[in-house]
Amino acid sequence: MGMGATANQIVEGQLTKLLHRIEDATDADCLTYTGPIAFGADDFIRHAIEELKDGRKSKRKRLLFIMETQGGFAESARRISDTLRHHYQIVDFLIPSHAMSAGTILAMSGDAILMDYYSVLGPIDPQVSSQDKQKLVPALGYLIRYEELLAKSNSGQAGGAEIAILMDFDQGELYSYEQARDLSVSLLEEWLVKYKFKNWKVTESMGTRVTLKMKKDRAREIANKLNDARRWNSHGIGINMGLLRRDLNLKIDDFGENSDLNNTVREYHQLLTDYMTKLGQTVVVHTRKSYRRTKGSAA
Repeated sequence: MGMGATANQIVEGQLTKLLHRIEDATDADCLTYTGPIAFGADDFIRHAIEELKDGRKSKRKRLLFIMETQGGFAESARRISDTLRHHYQIVDFLIPSHAMSAGTILAMSGDAILMDYYSVLGPIDPQVSSQDKQKLVPALGYLIRYEELLAKSNSGQAGGAEIAILMDFDQGELYSYEQARDLSVSLLEEWLVKYKFKNWKVTESMGTRVTLKMKKDRAREIANKLNDARRWNSHGIGINMGLLRRDLNLKIDDFGENSDLNNTVREYHQLLTDYMTKLGQTVVVHTRKSYRRTKGSAA
């Protein structure tokens, strides 16, 4: 860094050095995304990954996608996954802290998911635009409330206020919520079988040969459990590595077992979080070639 470097350039230079260390430790190109999985995030990521791949003489076949997000749209998760897979044969996801909702959906498109004891994923409750289009809301909460009120109405147990709430639900929006829910489940079923389970040949307990049907059944079971809002009780609940392994029988790699990688990831994540907070940045895409940020949403 030159004598005239600004404080921001110094911090971004240090972040890039740490990212280089993560790349060397994992033998992968790294792309960090922090922000909502919303419309526009796919463009942001596409530009960064094309820049990352351009001009490299010895291209790595593996991408490590470092992600932190509160969630967003299942449609955006699908487009981001398609973009990553266009450029890399192997895509792994590393979660330093949290990847909720659509972030969880996107992580399930990985060949591997790397977490430590502190990292969490969330229920795959996709978010949709509210009626006033001013914010994102969890789709399953609306569907569950509508189904509960409809059941009470059909049984003659709904009061006047509940009938009024029921009548206020927009049928077109409810249909879009159902589509978002169904898309979330179908993406997990497709991606888990295609990527996460591709090397699953025999069962661990019995050594039985794993069939395609067994992979599809396991993927459907995981998707349905993650999509069960009543099971988790909250859209924003964090599901840690232990729960994912035990309750969902999902293989998670613990990056915390590698002390050098763990220390570098922690240092990188803490510096990035502090820097974004100081500058009021809400969306960042970082590779060894560039640090892109905005104060608004990715949309």
